[in-house]
Amino acid sequence: MILLMSDNILLQLSPLRNHVPQFDKIREEDFKPATLAAIAEARANIDAIINNPAPATFDNTIVALETASETLGSVTGIFYNQLSAAGTDGLQALAEEIGPVQANFGSDIILNEQLFARVKAVYDARGSLTLNTEQQTLLDDTYKNFVRGGALLDEARKAELRKINESMSTLGPVFANNVKKSAESFTLWIENEADLDGLPPTSIEGAKQEATEKGQPDKWLFTLDYPSFGPFMTFSARRDLREKIWKANSNKAYGDSYDNSANLLKIIELRHQRAQLLGYATHAEYVLERRMAEKPARVMEFLTELRDLYKIGALKDLEALKSFAAADGIIDLKPWDVGYYSEKLRQNMYAFSSEDFRPYFPLDKVLKGTFDHFSKLFGLKFTAAKDLPVWHEDVTAYDVTDVASGAFVGTLYADFYPRSGKKPGAWMTSYRDQGLFHGKVERPVTAIVCNFTKPVGDKPSLLDHDEVLTLFHEMGHATHGLLANGTYPSQTGTNVLWDFVELPSQVQENWLYEAETLNSFAAHYESGEKIPAELIEKLRAAKNFMSGWMGLRQMGMSILDMLWHTADPSMMSDIIAFEDEAMKGAALFPRYGGPLSVSFNHIFAGGYSAGYYSYKWAEVLDADTFEAFLEAGLYDTATAQRYRREVLERGGSEHPSILYRRFRGRDADPNALLRREGLVGAAK
Repeated sequence: MILLMSDNILLQLSPLRNHVPQFDKIREEDFKPATLAAIAEARANIDAIINNPAPATFDNTIVALETASETLGSVTGIFYNQLSAAGTDGLQALAEEIGPVQANFGSDIILNEQLFARVKAVYDARGSLTLNTEQQTLLDDTYKNFVRGGALLDEARKAELRKINESMSTLGPVFANNVKKSAESFTLWIENEADLDGLPPTSIEGAKQEATEKGQPDKWLFTLDYPSFGPFMTFSARRDLREKIWKANSNKAYGDSYDNSANLLKIIELRHQRAQLLGYATHAEYVLERRMAEKPARVMEFLTELRDLYKIGALKDLEALKSFAAADGIIDLKPWDVGYYSEKLRQNMYAFSSEDFRPYFPLDKVLKGTFDHFSKLFGLKFTAAKDLPVWHEDVTAYDVTDVASGAFVGTLYADFYPRSGKKPGAWMTSYRDQGLFHGKVERPVTAIVCNFTKPVGDKPSLLDHDEVLTLFHEMGHATHGLLANGTYPSQTGTNVLWDFVELPSQVQENWLYEAETLNSFAAHYESGEKIPAELIEKLRAAKNFMSGWMGLRQMGMSILDMLWHTADPSMMSDIIAFEDEAMKGAALFPRYGGPLSVSFNHIFAGGYSAGYYSYKWAEVLDADTFEAFLEAGLYDTATAQRYRREVLERGGSEHPSILYRRFRGRDADPNALLRREGLVGAAK
């Protein structure tokens, strides 16, 4: 393999532990020359594969191809992760430059006839090769990736596909940036303290700090960042202000200078063109060929059946809300009333508020409890690595080791607070997957990135229960990456079929309704008192509160995604009309704001196109998985180790249905989800 010698920090093998990025030395201006140089290196490596006079073998072609672009993967991995976590205007401009160059290089590889001929030669001889399961999967995936990437097309169609790939390379980052910029452009300034009626102290203190940081210490500032927006919609007694901030959130990237309407339609058009060029009827057909669900019809059947079940509960939820709000003088319930009155109704029914939990969830104690939880399950130890550089002062790096053996497991970064330029939401990401790197099998470098409530003054960051759920969810993804045990990076960690990837994350949320787990870390940030047993019981009793409503919303979004990617784009021009038709079976209110689609980052700027259903698909798996722990014990060592060994460590080395059967001894029981949500029978 050809390796670069360069003064560019991004092109040097990091001397730091686990070869983690040297964040303290990376500059924005390093990315473009590093990308170009890494592409040149990768081209030379590809040429060496093509020009090898020896017959094509698994090692000299398939493995050589797997590692040929590792420097490029490292450079662009750092770049795109920083674009999400610290997206300056400079990084955004670079994304629009780098994207097409990288896309063209990808096309050069996948459309190279000589390279494909060598890959095909190995694939055609697979029956006579002595390969283990991981190697067989790598060979199969490599061949299929070439075919799905256009290797069998004629030259004219290859040229057309290349143009499509180049155009698509910039649209996703532009779409996401518009959502971010549009959200950041909204501010709700409060000057009269009476207008804060109903808001919890943590929300008020956070708004005061936001305003002070903006040079207005006598006011309060609310934004569309979830730690600001969420509590406002849930607790503000000012209906008119709830309407204002709700409509601002609903109209993100619509009708302003960051309008995504044209970008959305272009993305849909290009995806459809690519699918048809490759021989598929729709983008959904193309995507689902490499998913557990396999076909759009199967996904739609799954979604519509659940939608109809959830709708029964959602209509009951709506009637209960309307009746409760009517007693408060609200006879025309609107969407911006739902969060407010559902919280009041929950307080009325279960005698607790979501804010009652916040004092018991200081982030430092929650994080320690999270680490302890994953230690009890999987035998992991998390040690703050203060010597490793980070990309922002709020970020902490951790060395992860195996308690039993003392072996190094990987590197984890944690980045918890909102800031300007940072993408909203929460996610786990990888800076380097487990596997071959510079000729050796190296351990992974992962990160979890969130937007939690910030500390205010001397008061620590206090999370609500939903934020703790988010932390466990993202750590579930992180352990999937960290515990990977394979040779080839494209087969390890979260590199699995997309409708399986949410199992390791979603299953972790279940423990946060169990007293054994909550009692292990939840303690009042001032007194140190444990969370009251009666409060935990109330949480458990209210677990399925509004589950019909929330389930129906998720089904609507999933169906919307599928219809965007199964319909003929030539018939689309009116985004609102299309969305309303798609959502009509799940919408319980008329439209009062802009279309959801123009800010739907998951499907238009993330990896979930024709795949948003995978959250609910994985819920079937996670409900069934957790029942195994309920049967054996929440922290049963044998069950946890079997799950670690058969699911987490195996990554994408085999089909997930095979991995799941090895763990559970059978296929997942679809009724496990219905039992958990109280839709059928009783939970085991």
